[in-house]
Amino acid sequence: MSVLIEKPVIMTNFQKVRSQTVDLCSPLEIEDYQIQPMADASPPKWHLAHVTWFFETFVLAKYSRNHKAFNPVYNYLFNSYYNGVGSPYPRASRGHLSRPTVAEIYEYRKIIDERVLDLLETNSDPEIAFRVNLGLHHERQHQELMLTDVKYNFGNNPLLPSYSSKIENNIGQVLPQKWIEFKGGIAEVGAFYSNDFIFDNETPRHKVFLAPFYFSSHLVTNRDFLEFIQNDGYERHDLWLSDGWAHLKSLGQNRWKYPLYWFEEDNVLFEYTLQGPRPLDLDAPLCHVSAYEADAFARWKGARLPTEQEWEFAASDLPVSGNFLSSGYFHPTRDDKERFSGLYGDVWEWTSSSYSPYPGFSPFEGSLGEYNGKFMSSQLVLRGGSCVSSHDHIRKTYRNFFYPRDRWQFSGIRLAKDSL
Repeated sequence: MSVLIEKPVIMTNFQKVRSQTVDLCSPLEIEDYQIQPMADASPPKWHLAHVTWFFETFVLAKYSRNHKAFNPVYNYLFNSYYNGVGSPYPRASRGHLSRPTVAEIYEYRKIIDERVLDLLETNSDPEIAFRVNLGLHHERQHQELMLTDVKYNFGNNPLLPSYSSKIENNIGQVLPQKWIEFKGGIAEVGAFYSNDFIFDNETPRHKVFLAPFYFSSHLVTNRDFLEFIQNDGYERHDLWLSDGWAHLKSLGQNRWKYPLYWFEEDNVLFEYTLQGPRPLDLDAPLCHVSAYEADAFARWKGARLPTEQEWEFAASDLPVSGNFLSSGYFHPTRDDKERFSGLYGDVWEWTSSSYSPYPGFSPFEGSLGEYNGKFMSSQLVLRGGSCVSSHDHIRKTYRNFFYPRDRWQFSGIRLAKDSL
């Protein structure tokens, strides 16, 4: 797979994205780089090293004639799941690695950056440009993951420390939800390979049939979900999928009663944010809920979650704009757009669609084919990006995916229903 990217463009983008990752770490203290309170939330130090390992393994080791491994053991320590290039270090043990030090990881990044830029300068093979571009989009994903992992780390610390001091100005007018009707019919979804970057799981573009449906104009808010809670939403088995109800019961004393990061103090509801704890903004978009919670809420409202095909069809004529990482808020914001508030940015929107291959799907060749395809089992698709996604990383065909129990991502709810 190759793309036509001008050398100055790819070199500039490389330096930009690599610098952004370092900038996102600037609020951290040295102690913050090592924390891993759960298996899914990797330490910032590991993220910094892993995205660098990606460039070393899939670009330099293959195309640089004089390349020598920075440290051969790093191929084990910082391999996530690419079995085709070696055995990965256990995910749940990433927080055990006090060495290499943070300083050594930054030196690793510096050396690999120099080598990649030198390779781009001296070799015009379009496959190199493709792999570097893939690595940059991979790093943008890890920028988001690093922030959600830092939030989980800080949010489970009784001190509830803040990562950022910038607060969004949530004073926009709150508009009533509307149901927007789509007639359905034969639609095309997915993407073709072109000079615009896409992941393999977005391909190929293909036709689907959509029955007429309604799509909610706005995201579900904290106020909406609080009403669900107050009406025993977490206690009514009839609202929950069987797997969701079983998961809820399996949590024992840690059974969910609120979305992640909500807590009550002196009869006042608060929410932990990357700016620290603050009173719950009832009119802000709901975030940090699982697909199980999203589905239960939808049933309670007499609606359902949209399919990913419906979501893409509804988004087809809309620009990719919204509250993304570049805003610096790191939290969903109120949006008073008349039509499709928060369709992009703010929160990833759960769909009811299984993460599975499109008809005719073909993964990237070689070990890069492990990037997406082998995870097409037992997960659901989310669409639209979040407040910690990079704007230039998101598009209408982008397919994110997580297990239905997961809720440490900025995940929220938009409702759909059938048009009778």
